[in-house]
Amino acid sequence: MPDTLAQTLGVLAALMAGLWAWQRFHYHSYWLLIGFPLVALTVRATWRKVALGCGLTKKRQRWWFTTVPGAIASTGIVKVRRRFQRVAVDTKPWMWLPRPTRHGWRVTLWTLEGQIPADYAQAAERLAHSWGVHAVRVSSPRPGRVVLAATMRDPLVRVDHIPRSGELLKVSVGRLETGGLWSIDFRTVPHWINAGATQSGKSNLANALIVGLAPQPVALVGFDLKGGVEFTPYAPRLSALATTRGESVGLLDDLVALMVDRMGLCRTAGARNIWQLPPGVRPVPVVVLVDELAELYLMADKSEKDEVARTSTALLRVGQLGRAFGIYLFLSGQRIGSDLGPGVTALRAQCSGRICHRVNDPETATMTLGDLDPAALVSARAIPAETPGVAIVASQDGQWYRARSFYVSEHAAEYAARTWSHLAPEWAEVIRPGHSSGLDEADLSELLTA
Repeated sequence: MPDTLAQTLGVLAALMAGLWAWQRFHYHSYWLLIGFPLVALTVRATWRKVALGCGLTKKRQRWWFTTVPGAIASTGIVKVRRRFQRVAVDTKPWMWLPRPTRHGWRVTLWTLEGQIPADYAQAAERLAHSWGVHAVRVSSPRPGRVVLAATMRDPLVRVDHIPRSGELLKVSVGRLETGGLWSIDFRTVPHWINAGATQSGKSNLANALIVGLAPQPVALVGFDLKGGVEFTPYAPRLSALATTRGESVGLLDDLVALMVDRMGLCRTAGARNIWQLPPGVRPVPVVVLVDELAELYLMADKSEKDEVARTSTALLRVGQLGRAFGIYLFLSGQRIGSDLGPGVTALRAQCSGRICHRVNDPETATMTLGDLDPAALVSARAIPAETPGVAIVASQDGQWYRARSFYVSEHAAEYAARTWSHLAPEWAEVIRPGHSSGLDEADLSELLTA
């Protein structure tokens, strides 16, 4: 008997060790074959209690009737009386079967009368704690339906793979909390704001962007108001670089002139934007990288007022009109607030892409995300200091996500800048009036006629 018990315990210990090793070294197969079926059964079995505890049920009045017999002893006749009674019953939203995902599961619910997706979004944290998962995100693919996407564990704890995108002006810079790739696509979202305090991952994201754009046929323009310490090492791949306020004014004037020149080119060709031009005529796209945006708006005294006004106006014009003419903005800064002037607020309205790392003041978070979703603002303020690279991202699908950028060292970005330096067009050739496509007038007329 003792030998049998020892053997049984040994088998159980070996089984537990095998399951632990399976989960540890091949989590995805373990999750699909063992973890998800158990979780799916638990979710379905506990849904009534969870919905009630999270306030997602509704009380409905139902009518019941009972029979009350009344006997008449003298005749032996039994009379039956019916009494109607109204009873309140808790009704939960109808749940479909959960479906597995790479990092968790998702399930579709039918909402009850009077419910909206915001009701479920407010209960998302309570749902996550009730089911013991890392997070629950809420979306609504169509009216009357709500999708709950649960993440079993945080996929942003370790992000160490850098795939290269094959599409022009699209760069994979990190991963989303859903486990999918975090991509910055300038063709879809042309202008971006990237806010973050020191050591929050803001500069690392710029490095990832440079590494991704360096091998592409685009012109990179840098504004480094830290005196050039951030972007000067990447100068081999930059077509132009401004490191002072005065240089910035001149470079912005060049960008406005380039934009006006491309307007004329599109008007001549009957095109609404440069992407409708023939490939031989289409000018090179320009991506403008700005570090420390606030330095373009700060004034030491009134003598700088005119210079700041010129800078603000030129940058706003590029933000308003640049997309159609192949000029895109990626604006970074530690401090982005309305106190910098109305120019910053107007510029923010042109930037559909929003990225907010950990910030030191709530005003910057509000300026970056406050007009999108209050829940995103709360999540941005909760980013801990020990997770550099984590940010709240307004994605191009209209929703916001937690995301984390791939780690890209300065050495890797410098190597990419040197390796692909031959793809950097000369700025004088890019802005030469009437030659933004790199062709002379005769060749231009011939291609447009063809």
